[in-house]
Amino acid sequence: DAILGSVHLAPDVAEAVRRGRPVVALESTIISHGMPYPDNLAMAREVEAIVRANGATPATIAIIDGVPLVGLTDDQLARLAELGPSARKVSRRDVASCIARGATGATTVSATMLLAHRAGVEVFVTGGVGGVHRDGHVTMDVSADLTELGKTPVCVVCAGAKSVLDIPRTLEYLETQGACVLGYGVDEFPAFFTRTSGCAAPGRVDSPREAAAVVKAGRRLGMGGTVLAVPIPAEHEADGAESERAIERALAEARERGISGNASTPFLLKRIRELTGGKSLESNVALVKNNA
Repeated sequence: DAILGSVHLAPDVAEAVRRGRPVVALESTIISHGMPYPDNLAMAREVEAIVRANGATPATIAIIDGVPLVGLTDDQLARLAELGPSARKVSRRDVASCIARGATGATTVSATMLLAHRAGVEVFVTGGVGGVHRDGHVTMDVSADLTELGKTPVCVVCAGAKSVLDIPRTLEYLETQGACVLGYGVDEFPAFFTRTSGCAAPGRVDSPREAAAVVKAGRRLGMGGTVLAVPIPAEHEADGAESERAIERALAEARERGISGNASTPFLLKRIRELTGGKSLESNVALVKNNA
């Protein structure tokens, strides 16, 4: 593996970066904490295959036995998928500790952006970004994804912010951080499981070329990251009313159990999956593949 500033690049990723070929970063928390096994492994393999089929090199990012890796082998993917929530959930805050302890951790959006940028990878695909949690104005529970987007020049292709969040406040916080937010082919910011959120997207682009021009302009000025929000395909969209009922119930249960911080989103997504009879999992897989 190539080593770049203590970040280890898989051989195919290192070669692509060296030659200026397209590389797409992929996070690993969605594998360990976002879906059950073996659905998570199947999804990870499918997304990597989609990236390859479109002419780019996939680079799933994780910390394995204390080594930050940009690009995983299939065995490493399988190990992370089998570990599931037993793997550490690693945000920017946790990266140095995870490395120093020789631990294995799955990277969130913020940690994936950090390591991708360190490796020279400029585009990153995920399901949805974190944000301001509901009641976040009281609890101050705001995802590190948002501050990372304000300072790290990586374009994050996603299906908007997760529906369990306070999306209006999330967009306000992104504006405060100076992060560029674009709707892809839409004027309304998507909300993960659903195509609509009731919030206008701050900007809009209608083609990869337009999106690339915005990202390039920001990079030239030394600005931070970009959110490219791609709505879930209509045929895979969850029923809005059903999803909202499941979200409200899951939120209430989380409050009753005292679940907060970085345990919130995994718990909420798991309960929503259970409450919707697996429909939310199908939507989640579909939107990630569409983003790739």
